[in-house]
Amino acid sequence: MTVGTGTRRVPRQSSGSTKPRGNTMYRPQGFMLAVLLLAGGAFSPAPSAAEAPPRTAFALEQVLSYPFPLDLTTASHGDRIAWVIDQNGVRNVWVAQAPDFKPRQVTRFTQDDGQEITQLTFSPSGAELVFVRGGDHDANWPVKVAPDPVSGPKEPKVMLWAVNLREGTARELTEGDAPTISSKGALAYVKDDQVWTAPLAAAGKEKPKRLFFDHARDSDLRWSPDGTRLAFVSNRDDHAFIGVYTDGHIPILYLSPSTGNDGDPRWSPDGTRIAFTRQPGNGGPPRPILTQTPQPWSIHVADARSGQGRVVWQGPDTLVGSYPETAGGANLHWADGGTKLVFLSDIDGWPHLYSMDANGGAPLLLTPGNFMVEDVALARDGRSLIYSANTGTTKNDDDRRHLFAVPVDAAKPVALTSGGGLQWSPTIADANTIAYIDAGAQRPPLVAVMGASGGDQRMLQPDIVPKDFPTTQLLVPQAVTFKAADGTQIHGQLFRSPDAGTDQPGVIFVHGGPPRQMLLGWHYMDYYSNSYAVNQYLATHGFTVLSVNYRLGIGYGHAFHNPPHWGPTGASEYQDVVAGAKYLQHVQGVDPARIGIWGGSYGGYLTALALARDSDIFK
Repeated sequence: MTVGTGTRRVPRQSSGSTKPRGNTMYRPQGFMLAVLLLAGGAFSPAPSAAEAPPRTAFALEQVLSYPFPLDLTTASHGDRIAWVIDQNGVRNVWVAQAPDFKPRQVTRFTQDDGQEITQLTFSPSGAELVFVRGGDHDANWPVKVAPDPVSGPKEPKVMLWAVNLREGTARELTEGDAPTISSKGALAYVKDDQVWTAPLAAAGKEKPKRLFFDHARDSDLRWSPDGTRLAFVSNRDDHAFIGVYTDGHIPILYLSPSTGNDGDPRWSPDGTRIAFTRQPGNGGPPRPILTQTPQPWSIHVADARSGQGRVVWQGPDTLVGSYPETAGGANLHWADGGTKLVFLSDIDGWPHLYSMDANGGAPLLLTPGNFMVEDVALARDGRSLIYSANTGTTKNDDDRRHLFAVPVDAAKPVALTSGGGLQWSPTIADANTIAYIDAGAQRPPLVAVMGASGGDQRMLQPDIVPKDFPTTQLLVPQAVTFKAADGTQIHGQLFRSPDAGTDQPGVIFVHGGPPRQMLLGWHYMDYYSNSYAVNQYLATHGFTVLSVNYRLGIGYGHAFHNPPHWGPTGASEYQDVVAGAKYLQHVQGVDPARIGIWGGSYGGYLTALALARDSDIFK
């Protein structure tokens, strides 16, 4: 499958996986071009005496002026949260602290220079915050190749920064990426695929240095609970080990090494064991590129001193048993004081959470039902999980996201949010508070907090939305379904103004990815929030828009996400696009002879395919 588009902060993955993407410049140049193309020439809305006046118009710049929150995180033992606000391409860090969680801006960047801010990491005391500035962590090129949208003569670097939260001053530390801070306050990070360390103290004289040499590309750094050892992934191209570094005198320990691809190292709470995942290595004969083959995986637990390990769970060698493509991958956690392991798998046909004894045994399905789980967070007591999912009690919740809690020892999920809004990215702010991101059909995403049981929900920055943002002029999209030629049910969101007249042109929107799902409100990925804004703009400027959630996308089960004859093997997903156009042709008030189409990345391919195959439908 091709690359996706958008930004959502999750572990970096290969171009064939879900996430979250490659959006260097946040604001509207590309979208402006798409809208101009749609609005020009013969495709412009034709004035008609029968047409009612359009809904109060607003400028494209207005609807694209919304702030977008990213990288919501929390101090592991404290009561502070931090996040990034991207406002018109200018990115800055904000923090808030219990009990009032009053937002405070702690960086003062002023330019839209294309340099993203990611990987916010608190020190153990919560007094310092480290972050990465630069790079494009969701693109399909090396992260160290930082964006340079202004074509400056000086090469941008991926840099570590630190903020003293007491003083509110930010300072550049060193070149590097993927920071992690131990319980003792030691900073480790990745530079040139090796593990380095640097002092956090602003006045320190110690210089950054390579912590150790590893004949590989290192990633996924994880300190032991006592801060004395560092686990990491040692990537050797066709296989990968889990390594454990202790100090400059003890050889690196590789856990139960094999020819497989090991990843996701997780320390047990007492620091005696490490759980990790294993997938087959990349050696052997080439795999067929046009045939869907299983990507089986297993969970191992190894002794952190001897390196001896064993399999505690083996997934089936089937397509549904493949390593999950959901945000966070396996979402592997130790739980309940180290007695249990929890993880995510598609083995029942949906991305769901499971719990099992840490020594092995049959896993318990914690989240049964026809929905997908995303954004998993472990409660601080290790006894429950907080997650987002496309389910709930409100009609059409399969096209939204809400938050839930479930104990790790029983399939008893409890809804924390509900209604017509959308919520995602939950994190444990303190013992009594959950922080998350909340959006609606008309209101863009904002950071919010609520009680641990779901009550007392409030937005932290309601005034950050620009005063001229057209909140009340936006539409609430309508959930629709229609059948493709082969009978597959397809979901979509219809944007049509109640003031629309007759003979309006229609527009099909096709997302990229393709493992994406468009929603009944502002999206959790910045690229698709932009797309949502543009669809709103079109719908209030004389067009009726249908956003199509074609097969290959997520949210409707493993079979929908992995259909036969996809892409280069037959483009079965394209029939969903055609079905959407035919549905749109029969919407009252739409001119069936004027149907357009737009999309980016994989959606761009589908747009080109539509124009090439069915120019009688798509103009």
